[in-house]
Amino acid sequence: MKTINLLNLTIEKTQQNLRNREYTAQELTLAYLDKIKETDSEIQAYLNLTEELALKQAIRADKMLSHGEAQPLTGIPCAIKDNILVAGEKCTAGSKFLENYIAPYDATVIEKLKNQGAVILGKTNLDEFAMGSSCENSAFYPTKNPRDLTRVPGGSSGGSAAAVAADMCVFALGSDTGGSIRQPAGFCGISGLKPTYGSVSRYGLIAFASSLDQIGPLAKNSKDCQIVFEAIQGKDPYDSTSNDFPKNEKWLNIKNLKIGVPKEYLEKGLDPIIEKNIKSALKFYKDNGAEIINLSLPHTKVALACYYIIAPSEASANLARFDGIRYGELIDSKQSNDILDVYLKNRSLGFGPEVKRRIMLGTYTLSAGYYDAYYKKALKVRTLIKDDFAKAFEKVDLIVGPITPILPFKIGEKINDPLSMYLADIYTVSVNLAGLPAISIPCGSADELPVGLQLIAPAFEEETLFFAADFFEKNYYL
Repeated sequence: MKTINLLNLTIEKTQQNLRNREYTAQELTLAYLDKIKETDSEIQAYLNLTEELALKQAIRADKMLSHGEAQPLTGIPCAIKDNILVAGEKCTAGSKFLENYIAPYDATVIEKLKNQGAVILGKTNLDEFAMGSSCENSAFYPTKNPRDLTRVPGGSSGGSAAAVAADMCVFALGSDTGGSIRQPAGFCGISGLKPTYGSVSRYGLIAFASSLDQIGPLAKNSKDCQIVFEAIQGKDPYDSTSNDFPKNEKWLNIKNLKIGVPKEYLEKGLDPIIEKNIKSALKFYKDNGAEIINLSLPHTKVALACYYIIAPSEASANLARFDGIRYGELIDSKQSNDILDVYLKNRSLGFGPEVKRRIMLGTYTLSAGYYDAYYKKALKVRTLIKDDFAKAFEKVDLIVGPITPILPFKIGEKINDPLSMYLADIYTVSVNLAGLPAISIPCGSADELPVGLQLIAPAFEEETLFFAADFFEKNYYL
């Protein structure tokens, strides 16, 4: 079989090689499957490989290429977070409840990838039901960070991020509820986009928190994120929250760009080495003509508390269907005459500690006597957070800051300290609460570990994000 160098292959480079007949989509697919089998026993990014599907898709991609029908993702091998349905394949959501669940249909994003001729290599690991910041909460095994195998890859899309960083796919899809694309992208030294809420259909995504969840790409760079985003975005009749993406053709110039820096993002709690890298990135933008404007997002300090009321409340409702009757029977219901007993035993066996923690928290905050005190107040705070961003974007085009306050931590270091783990999301959750687009891009390193830079834009202004991110990636390291 032809030897193919998979190191740092981007979508653009791969597509160029396929069109130049340097290798076929089938040869490329086999090379990636071999790489996964050689490498993934150590990293454990994948839960299941979809070899038969991948090879069929590669054959179809080669036909599209030979007939001049190639699209941007034709023949491009990718990985899919295992809470996104791929028809005929397992979709576990990282949970014992769905260990043997076979998806009956394709998620809308998968249908769009298939229409473009992309090749799906397999399903990637995640924190159970996408609840976590480290990929240690999977019911099957933790994923390791390819940059340092003793450390976490971030979560919940840790498997997707690790697969891209370890050259075990060209790009991957993940989901982002409070930072679950951007944080693992930052931890693994790749790029990850959380699109505007509603710009990408959630149909076929196993729901965690429906007003916060958003599917998006993880890739080697922001240009690849843009290519994937353009392939999967758009209104979907199966998702009433989805929107047609408005075409805002803008003439963008770095010298006209106004970049806001919230003082709350550079206060105490931020690792000094990360702060140094972020300030270096801001200096780069300033040196190239962008205007740096200091501003305040005053409700940042309560965003985490707000998020950890709203997200668990929605999770409590969304996960009520997982009772062992409709999904994932773990005990024989015939052994008991008490339906409540069956529910309790199945849910006790089926859910891991973090999922149980969030369900209980959500059920509590929605219960009589506490709804007004917690959930209703959190919704009011969410409005204030949105207003903070709206006022900021009257002055600036982008907001820039860190992805996380800490570097990738050791596996097992925070698993028994959930509050400490939740703090890793302090810079990301506000974006989901406000429904805004944001991207994580590599911003140097600290102690040989990646540092991520977060760029945030107004709703449906992904074009500005991609411009600023691409300019940084192409010029910062020169």
